[in-house]
Amino acid sequence: MAIGDFRILNFSVYCTYPGAKTGDPEIRFTDEGIYIMNRYYTMMFAAALTGACALQAQAADPLSTEAKQGYTRIKTNMLKMAEKMPEDGYSFKASPDVKTFAQNLAHVADAQMGACSAVNGAPKSAGAASKTTKDDLVAALKDSIAECDKAFDALTDATATQMIKTRRGEQTKLGALVGNTIHINEMYGYMAVYMRMKGIVPPSSEK
Repeated sequence: MAIGDFRILNFSVYCTYPGAKTGDPEIRFTDEGIYIMNRYYTMMFAAALTGACALQAQAADPLSTEAKQGYTRIKTNMLKMAEKMPEDGYSFKASPDVKTFAQNLAHVADAQMGACSAVNGAPKSAGAASKTTKDDLVAALKDSIAECDKAFDALTDATATQMIKTRRGEQTKLGALVGNTIHINEMYGYMAVYMRMKGIVPPSSEK
């Protein structure tokens, strides 16, 4: 029976849980010196144990799961930002010597596609640098997000340490994906200034 499996037969609890032994009709944790003999309390304890078993099963890939959660938050805000900025804001510069909003978004799409496609084993480019319109750039961003979603969906704690070749040299799959998340967070913070200067509230600050 796999870790996290749980079933009750004749008031007996069977769960692959450290220290637990099956009794009839009792649950024994001999290493803790606890004996539950009453059937009523056995059933109450069994209900609580169900949750423990479920949590144990859900935590099978904690590293990759948390990495995906972090990426999901920033990808959502970045896409909302791209969609919220009006078309005329795409040519806006926070100062004359910096990139336009469109150029920054293109950089995000290209960087994401490069990092995540490398993790997926088939490096490719989004070609966003040549695009200037809002519709084209939002589409490129969505394509890069889809590539990253594919990478995160396939990632497990077992595969997280596999080495791959990236534009930054050899990295683990997890390192490449977390690096991308950090970069997108940085770009989001930078681009949020553009929105503020246009009198627009960034998605992450909306109430």
